[in-house]
Amino acid sequence: MDHKKILTQIRNKEFSPVYFLQSDEPYFIDLIVDEIEKNVLDESEKAFNQIVLYGKEIDAKQILDQVMQFPMMASHRVVIIKEAQELKDIQNLATYISKPSSQSILVLSHKHKKLDKRKKKIWDALKKNATILDAKKLYDNQIPAYIQSIAQDLGLGIDNNACMLLSEYLGSDLSKVSNEINKLSLNLDKGTKINTAHIQQFIGINKDFNIFELQKAIGMKDKAKAYRIVKYFSQNAKANPMPRNIAGLYGYFTKLFVAKKYQNADNRILASKLRVNPYFVQEYKQAARIFSLEQIKTAFHQLHLMDKKSKGVDARRADDLGLYQEFIFKIMN
Repeated sequence: MDHKKILTQIRNKEFSPVYFLQSDEPYFIDLIVDEIEKNVLDESEKAFNQIVLYGKEIDAKQILDQVMQFPMMASHRVVIIKEAQELKDIQNLATYISKPSSQSILVLSHKHKKLDKRKKKIWDALKKNATILDAKKLYDNQIPAYIQSIAQDLGLGIDNNACMLLSEYLGSDLSKVSNEINKLSLNLDKGTKINTAHIQQFIGINKDFNIFELQKAIGMKDKAKAYRIVKYFSQNAKANPMPRNIAGLYGYFTKLFVAKKYQNADNRILASKLRVNPYFVQEYKQAARIFSLEQIKTAFHQLHLMDKKSKGVDARRADDLGLYQEFIFKIMN
């Protein structure tokens, strides 16, 4: 089931006797566990009726002992098993799950790995009586849409440039993305459309000197602007680590390679091929006209060399500014 649907049911007090939460993306699991902790019991009921256990420290019998107890002056007993993937005898819960107590809520937080489908008995019980989250980790190209979704849930809008800037800087760590957008929501009025100035003011990502602006400068072969940005990067290396920027540039030239290949396609098709918001398609098409295929291939080669030199492979580690400047010079001349 989709994590948003599960969250809606919990907020509407439509509880399942068993939640089995497995995902490569821990953020989705944490969201649901947090919502269960907030919505089932009030604070006065939690002391006697809500318990958190860890899979590597317990066995199935200890879990069964907890879920079979009656709630004390509350509607439910909530038993949350974190690190359920470490539970050695999880299959021994199958009998209980096939006929769970209506007065208990068992939450199995099963992160980073999938439950073995060969454990048929417990799978059959889960499919019959549990609410199951089986969510995949988002791809990098799906992050901007998710940023827009989080902002919308908080009553905010976000423009395309701000969305891409957050995506480039925060990457696919959804916990970090959510925390930063929550920070914005605390400082902005409902209905505000987040822009790059807000991001600079409240998150600290410079709206003029960032990987997104560097990509645009390179795409236009604006050497002067590109040099100004990389100088800022080298002077503020902690906030602008080179490995992250190399990855960002690699992603940019990968998209540019695709744009070059499909430069005669209409914008809708090209947006799909690039996996970007259609708003940015024209920018890639323009850069694809400016860069030859050989120059794009050169960029990949130079990025590989820059990565090696930045790590001191085959040579003494070079300074950041020199590496950035050499890269810009090589791809623009």
